[in-house]
Amino acid sequence: MTPSEIRQTRLPNGLRVLTDPMDTVETVSVGVWADVGARHEPAEINGVCHMLEHMAFKGTRRRSALDIAVEMEDVGGHMNAYTSREHTAFYAKMLREDLPLAVDILADILQHSVFDPEELERERGVVVQEICQSLDTPDDIVFDHFQATAYGEQSLGRPVLGTVDSVRRLDSGIVGGFQHTHYSPERLVVTAAGRVDHDALVDLVTAQFVDLTAQAPDSGQPARYTGGEHREARDVEQVHVVLGFEGVAYDDPDYYATAILATLLGGGMSSRLFQEVREKRGLAYTVSAYATSYVDGGLFTLYAGTGPEDVAALTPVLCDEIAKVRASVAAAEVARARAQLRAGILMGQESTGGRCEQLARQVLVYGRPISNEEVLAGLEAVDEAAVLRVAGRIFATAPTLAALGTLDGMEPLERIRARL
Repeated sequence: MTPSEIRQTRLPNGLRVLTDPMDTVETVSVGVWADVGARHEPAEINGVCHMLEHMAFKGTRRRSALDIAVEMEDVGGHMNAYTSREHTAFYAKMLREDLPLAVDILADILQHSVFDPEELERERGVVVQEICQSLDTPDDIVFDHFQATAYGEQSLGRPVLGTVDSVRRLDSGIVGGFQHTHYSPERLVVTAAGRVDHDALVDLVTAQFVDLTAQAPDSGQPARYTGGEHREARDVEQVHVVLGFEGVAYDDPDYYATAILATLLGGGMSSRLFQEVREKRGLAYTVSAYATSYVDGGLFTLYAGTGPEDVAALTPVLCDEIAKVRASVAAAEVARARAQLRAGILMGQESTGGRCEQLARQVLVYGRPISNEEVLAGLEAVDEAAVLRVAGRIFATAPTLAALGTLDGMEPLERIRARL
């Protein structure tokens, strides 16, 4: 992807349309990304973005839920959606000649959904089951506990799915009103990648997206990392441990160094955590490190699942590896981490869906497309000194601990803080 290949048009109503052409394929991925996510929800209707994502496919003024599914699958295409803490996405992939149909359906579900009360009641049951499934999945729910502990009562700390109680409070008026208020043209981006003609897509979007509201609410409550701990005793086979720290925002100068730090610490089989925790000590099957960024903050996370008999040994080892990476980093492991990230970026360019999503995220976060060359240059500029600097910065912040399982052997947070 280069800036010269990507074209961008802002429509008179403020909606942005971008295309990333791939002339060697016969398909197109197209989607609408909204700069609206769980962090933009009031606490009393937590989960409304996710419910809206579900309900958008449950019928419009001229299509039933079955019609939406059948029309797309009649041409061999498929549609999907997801909700995150900062964005909501609705997207489709189809053969290039069926792009007009995809745009028509996307425009229809985002402007003319009826939010039928009976459909919503049925879908409420589905979402409640999804929440319950998450609650029954220890290595899933422990991350929600971690997020809530890291950000306290802030919107960024609330679960994307919502809670059973908050979802039961949602009705058609609330869901439809949220879409009407938040899905303004200025907060939406239409992107497409694959065999696509930019001008033709602009004409389609111009003709179809004519009923968007003009409101554009504020961007939500600012992120404020707090830290702390959450422990939940539960009778499960493993103990799930998440140890984290304050990370960096997307536009932070240390963004690329943080990505490399996470990769060399826990991003693959050659990473320090994998080698020390799993290969040398056999303390965990899964152990990893992640860097998560938001527009105004971030998290740096270590995760491991271990047995109750090994949990006492696990956190000291995690702390030891943190101390080691703050003390020294080898040029070879920085280069290896850079190569992993570089390969992942370039491999993602082979997918129309990957390029479509990447383009949308870049425009929502940075306000412009970011070329591969710019991203790779950012990674290339990271040396050992930069990784050491960012390790010192991140691991000096207050820790956040979330743990679930048989926790009798886990040392207190004060002891973990002392180790750090």
